Amino acid sequence: AYGAGLEDKKGPLEHKVLAVPEATPVPFAIFQFTSTVEDVSSYRVSGDTDGKVSISSDGWLFLEEPLIWSPEKRHDLQIEALSADDDVLDGPYSVVLQVTDINDHPPVFSQSQYTGSIREHSPAGVPFVQVFASDNDDENTPNAQLSYSIERQIPNTAEQLFFTINPQSGEISTTKEGAEQLRARPGVMYSRGETRGSFDVLKRKFDDFCAPKTEVPLESNPFFTCVQYAESRGFNAIPEPDYTLIVRVEDLGGGASNALSSTTRVNIAITQNFWINPGPITIKENLLLEQYPRLIASIRSNDPNALYRLLQKEREIPFPFTINEDGDIFVTEPLDREQKDMYLLVVLAVDDQGVELESPMTIQVKVQDENDNAPVCAKAETVFEVQENEVAGGHVGDLLAHDMDQEDTLNSLLSYKLISQSPAQMFSIDETQGKISVLKSGFRRKDVPQYVLKIGVTDGVHNTECKVVIKIIDINNEIPVFEKNDYGRYSILELAEPGTTLLTIKATDADDPGTGSSKVEYHITSGDPNKSLAIKVDDSTGVGTVYIAQPLDYEVQSTYQLQIDARNPEPLIKGVNYDERSTATVFIQLVDVDEPPVFTVDILQMTVPENVTVGTTLLTASANDPEGQKIMFKMEGDEYDWFELDPDSGELKTKAELDREVVHELKVRIIAYETEGEKQETEKEISIELIDVNDNFPKLQQSQGFICVKQPTPLVLTAVDADSSPFAEPFIFSLQSPRKSPNWEIMQVDDTSAKLILRRKPSKDHTFSIPINIKDNAGMGVTQKIDVRVCNCTELGHCYEKPAAQAWKFGVTTTIAILAGVLGFIVLVMIFAIYRVKKTGGKNKKATADGETNVML
Repeated sequence: AYGAGLEDKKGPLEHKVLAVPEATPVPFAIFQFTSTVEDVSSYRVSGDTDGKVSISSDGWLFLEEPLIWSPEKRHDLQIEALSADDDVLDGPYSVVLQVTDINDHPPVFSQSQYTGSIREHSPAGVPFVQVFASDNDDENTPNAQLSYSIERQIPNTAEQLFFTINPQSGEISTTKEGAEQLRARPGVMYSRGETRGSFDVLKRKFDDFCAPKTEVPLESNPFFTCVQYAESRGFNAIPEPDYTLIVRVEDLGGGASNALSSTTRVNIAITQNFWINPGPITIKENLLLEQYPRLIASIRSNDPNALYRLLQKEREIPFPFTINEDGDIFVTEPLDREQKDMYLLVVLAVDDQGVELESPMTIQVKVQDENDNAPVCAKAETVFEVQENEVAGGHVGDLLAHDMDQEDTLNSLLSYKLISQSPAQMFSIDETQGKISVLKSGFRRKDVPQYVLKIGVTDGVHNTECKVVIKIIDINNEIPVFEKNDYGRYSILELAEPGTTLLTIKATDADDPGTGSSKVEYHITSGDPNKSLAIKVDDSTGVGTVYIAQPLDYEVQSTYQLQIDARNPEPLIKGVNYDERSTATVFIQLVDVDEPPVFTVDILQMTVPENVTVGTTLLTASANDPEGQKIMFKMEGDEYDWFELDPDSGELKTKAELDREVVHELKVRIIAYETEGEKQETEKEISIELIDVNDNFPKLQQSQGFICVKQPTPLVLTAVDADSSPFAEPFIFSLQSPRKSPNWEIMQVDDTSAKLILRRKPSKDHTFSIPINIKDNAGMGVTQKIDVRVCNCTELGHCYEKPAAQAWKFGVTTTIAILAGVLGFIVLVMIFAIYRVKKTGGKNKKATADGETNVML
């Protein structure tokens, strides 16, 4: 708001919250209040003004001194409008001044210099030192949002940054280039029990390795002091760091042109890292036994007092490796590459309590192959086949052999040589691929059914002999011959089921049994264009069975003049051809059967709007009779008598209005029947689903009710709609009056009900006729009235009226008197009636007796 013009700082005198920037020039206009009350002469401000906030006679609230921001700081004021006599005409009103922060504090680092050390070969991205800065501005604004960056790296001769900083957290880590290229200065290697940088340890090492000795005190020996100084760098990198970083911190999230910032130095020492993976290590397999245990690698922890443990990453038994207390790793026995070609060793450096001093190191040990395995034939006896007419150079097969030595090395490179073959030299073998080929043609199976070859396989050191058997197979020089070429005539009903056998056929082949040359296959080559018939073959006997594959239809094809050819799956040799002996014929006659009509229109389900016009055609049934007889239609199942079906055309029409609220789905059966002959018929059931239309409005379930004045419980109104979604609920209830009623209110309860609430009690009992407008989900509805009796109530909750309220009503005393009189009158009538009955009974008896006497006389 403080960036707005004066016109935007004017408004009525009311409760208000205003934002005021800190440290603003004064006087500073905050807001002009104007009271709507007449005769206002001046204004007065009170509250937390701190002597810095005032208000002018024309309502301008202004600052006389700048405000200072602090967390949760605010000024609660009260403003009143006064008359000329200082009487309060309007107010007081609460006005809150919230002091907003401006960016007037630069971020400050917690230290002027930071130090850190990192070991060479450390992985990239792992933080090793962190800088921290704070900003006194409002932490909830960008003024205190800080961003860190590395401004400079010293030295940077390679013009590559070896370090990076997290802009949010200030954590410094190495880059990928830094992890690869950072190296420590050479230092002293310490043994177990020696403290790094200790004066006594350095003195002893200096005495042991530096000669000749002189009388110069160690403190004055420049070489010793240089070593001592270098060893102390790991503890304090400030005097002579390997790298110095200039780190800048900026507020406003960094990168803003008006951001405030500050810098600090980070001094970094690169220390030696003795914990270096020596792998991968390569060991030859099958080394001599006297060379074990054999040293294969040495590792050192950065802690000279570390203890070493060797773990097995894979659960392999045995584990032929050990490690001693100095970190020397040994292999304890010969290795076999064919058993295991690689081991993974996990080395731990721990203290005497078992706490890890370094991250676990995984060392890869590879076993180098030696040529210690002979080639192996894939099978004890390899069998191939070759046809009698195979020409020279034809491929017979490939001999498979394998060497367990390492693949793609000379140790597993195999060579093949044909040692012998009997009974004749008919084949050759490729030296490098093991591919066997025909050397000479002219095989005769009846003379030589098979050949036996011995083939030598070598890897240059070891030799193996493989056996190969090559069988000569018969060529297809004979054709199949049918036992008869005409199988005569057959008849079958057109309604015979698929799978029914018609006849069996057979052809024989003189080639070798059990081969593709003698196997017979049957094919229907003419007379069956629709593939209604098929043939299956019994391979053991060669018999073919002709059967019905698809339903037959006399009206489509009444006769089948079949031509059946017998063939071999193997091709005939050149010069041999199939002839009439391999062909047979058969005639099949279908017997016509009177079949029922067949529907040509396949309509099983349809949807129809319930408001469809009466007389609308819904569908037209169509059917044909296979024998060509006349077809007519009839309908069954129309239980509501809504449809009519034209018997000649098959048109299904509506003859009455449809109503989905009566039934939403119905089914009728349309029957097509023959008018002549056997009068067969076919039935098709049609499912008709009625689509709902919005032809019903929500209706109130009650037309009257009452509300007790003593306990004005809302009257619950419920409505129902015979339509379905989306033309039904949810309903919208409202009062018909265009203006809000002062006496009544209606409130929605759920999708189908609402509460009618009495807002103001009437002065006397009264019956109200209230119009309620109820609309369904589609907005359709009408106004309906409900009569509500508002009255005093009995304890049972029923309405009653005072005795004097109606002139025709009596009091309690009068009512009791009337009832007593009525009861007395009824008693007198009953007494009189009883008396008369008794008297009349006596006379009747006497008369009866006299009558009997007269009769007797």
